[in-house]
Amino acid sequence: MDLLTGFTSYIQKENLFSHDQKILLATSGGVDSVVMAHLFKQTGLPFAIAHCNFQLRGDESVRDEAFVTTLAATLDVPFFSVRFDTAAYATEKRVSIQVAARELRYEWLETTRKASGCAYTATAHHMQDNVETVLMNICKGTGISGLHGILPRQTTLVRPLLFTQKKELLTYATENNISYVEDSSNITIKYTRNFFRHQVIPVIQEAYPGVVNNIAAGIERFREAEELYSQSVIRHKKRLLSQKGNTWMIAVLRLQKTVPLHTIAWEIFRDFGCSSAQLPQVLELLHSTSGRLVETATHRIIRDRQWLLITTLAEQEAPLIVIEKERTHIVTTDGHLKIKEAGKTVIPTAANIACLDRHAVQYPLLLRRWKQGDYFYPLGMRKKKKVSRFFIDQKLSLLQKEKMWVLESGKRIVWVVGMRIDDRFRITESTKDMLLLEWSAI
Repeated sequence: MDLLTGFTSYIQKENLFSHDQKILLATSGGVDSVVMAHLFKQTGLPFAIAHCNFQLRGDESVRDEAFVTTLAATLDVPFFSVRFDTAAYATEKRVSIQVAARELRYEWLETTRKASGCAYTATAHHMQDNVETVLMNICKGTGISGLHGILPRQTTLVRPLLFTQKKELLTYATENNISYVEDSSNITIKYTRNFFRHQVIPVIQEAYPGVVNNIAAGIERFREAEELYSQSVIRHKKRLLSQKGNTWMIAVLRLQKTVPLHTIAWEIFRDFGCSSAQLPQVLELLHSTSGRLVETATHRIIRDRQWLLITTLAEQEAPLIVIEKERTHIVTTDGHLKIKEAGKTVIPTAANIACLDRHAVQYPLLLRRWKQGDYFYPLGMRKKKKVSRFFIDQKLSLLQKEKMWVLESGKRIVWVVGMRIDDRFRITESTKDMLLLEWSAI
């Protein structure tokens, strides 16, 4: 099968796009992207050409830009180009030149695609590129998702040359007198991909000459295996995960009985910022006592009785909020507090409303998170009780405890917010005015 026939067949097989959709071709000027442009022209597919000048190779970068400009004119298609100060971007963002070029390229291509009315952006990745990607992914330990390599279609990106090898593109260019330019940076092995291309794969080919075709054929099977794997992971997640408000919950016993445990646990906890190095620590929580936790990059995973509770890392919050007499509304990250004075009236019974003897309260009030050692005299009691003990009696979970506030007056707790007032500030027969406080949790 010749290259042109293979090209059209692959587009249909992978359902990359329809013949009436305009495609933006990312064109560097090298043989891969130039041959792709000619294949689009020969098949009569509507397209435009886009070129990025990263200004990293001096005169060579200028030459490439001029070449692609001429190519677009020769093929009589719309042309878009841009120049990037890639080195400055890499310094500003503190990333490698490779990462900087990739980020700049794809962001600009997507913007240009939308502005030009193109349905997709096509890149000229071929079979060798795909095999290199899979080998690099295996070495990096990306797991099963890394085995599918470069996907034929991914959101608005399509890769219509993945079916063919580099040598076939070179042969096509020679047979059809198609000129192109050579990128000198493709020769150096300081870049990881080039190292695999020039040092790793040739050595493997000495023992397995058909390695590129063999791995490429395996990629097709890996993609289908990944679909089965993903379907199974989704079923396990639905069975194990439940959500209550902003907290995700996993029953410890149910997770302990899950097989294969490490694989399912990894797929669950990676969504909550867990690294592969942290996974053993998370699994240790299955056999720990309540109170143990693991902090990932984005979440905390806490053992609380028979549950693993997963919550986002708490935002940094002021240790206390000073409330002057004139202040009537306080907003925190997890609730609102309203304050107003009133004459003696019927006392509401709702736990989120506190009624205090106005003249027993001293300003300023302090709203803060509770801490170990705090104590108060719960309403109806004449003896003090530690707040921590009170929470245990109320059977609060660890996460609920962490979100609890207390309100102070004159260094005395007047209210465990949303739960119980201090008996020393209760309404009595001698009370003339009340201070009403209403807490609304978010």
